[in-house]
Amino acid sequence: MDLQESRKKIDDVDHKLVELFEYRMQLALNIAEYKRSVGKPVYDPAREEEKLAALELITKNDFNKKAVVDLFSQIMSMSRRLQYMTLDNLESLGFTAADLLDSQNGTKVVFYGEKGSYTEQAMLEYFKPEVIGIPKGTFREVMQAIKNKEAQYGVLPIENSSTGTLSDIFDLLAEYDNFIIGEHLVKIEHSLWGIKGADISDIKKVYSHQQGFLQCSDFLSQQENITQIDGGSTASSARRVLEEADITQAAISSKIAGEYYGLQLLKASIHNEDHNTTKFIIISNKKIYVKESERISICFELPHKSGSLYHILSHFIYNNINMTRIESRPITGKAFKYRFFVDIEGNLESPSIKNALHCIMEEAIEMKILGSFIPARVL
Repeated sequence: MDLQESRKKIDDVDHKLVELFEYRMQLALNIAEYKRSVGKPVYDPAREEEKLAALELITKNDFNKKAVVDLFSQIMSMSRRLQYMTLDNLESLGFTAADLLDSQNGTKVVFYGEKGSYTEQAMLEYFKPEVIGIPKGTFREVMQAIKNKEAQYGVLPIENSSTGTLSDIFDLLAEYDNFIIGEHLVKIEHSLWGIKGADISDIKKVYSHQQGFLQCSDFLSQQENITQIDGGSTASSARRVLEEADITQAAISSKIAGEYYGLQLLKASIHNEDHNTTKFIIISNKKIYVKESERISICFELPHKSGSLYHILSHFIYNNINMTRIESRPITGKAFKYRFFVDIEGNLESPSIKNALHCIMEEAIEMKILGSFIPARVL
């Protein structure tokens, strides 16, 4: 068969396919009108599985069987998105917009660590010094304090520029009904601190948070006969060195913590990277967000089958939404099952955002909006 003749026939087929596709999508709109009138959900997984199985049976060979299932899975996905766009019940995602966060003199804020910690620094820079800071020893205690309304807001570290994300925070965000309402960056400058009269050659034990050790790994690898010991937060490690007054002990902590606890600087700027920065999140137990927010965090669990993540992420593609982060975490109590955490650009009032999130709500096993906020600018 002549090549040009074959191409002409393919062109003819493609034109017919486009006509049929547009006709099919119009039928999908008719179905959307009916579903809207009776309150029936757009997504009907049983119907789709039945349809795909029937189409697979009428194909000629194994390759076409898989290809037809892939093709019509995409067509059905596009049909659902079109149907979602016609519905008029997407007015609310359960969040309330505010001009500014309600922060004033005396507002209580819980934070991880203690006096002199980087988290306290993030709190003071974000809220300004008039708030009342309440320190907590663990990430979970911060989450629980917000749940119990001990404070209006909480501050937690979530990501470091050199060591990555703190996975525990993601798990807690999925577990608790607390929400991200803000973000703040702090430049991290770790130093080695000891008691008065100590020298770096005296040090046998170093206390810090695990992130402190990771972020100073190059310096620590050059030190012989030094044992690394988890001392909680970097600030609590500095306090411990002061209280135990042992010349052989030191802490990796900030300048603020070292000076606050009256320690002696043994070695400044021992972190691996010059631009070492930690991202902190501001949380609340209320579903609120600042009107100018342009970042949204969500998490979801998916059916364990081929293409499920692809189909979920396609809702961002077809709504022209940019995804800035995706991570997965194992789900407690479900062996080899994972929850996905995704950040996207946009505002909760945007029609395209509403459409995409409502699509995911219907198609995922479980979906939660973790919060909406103004993203912190890189220092």
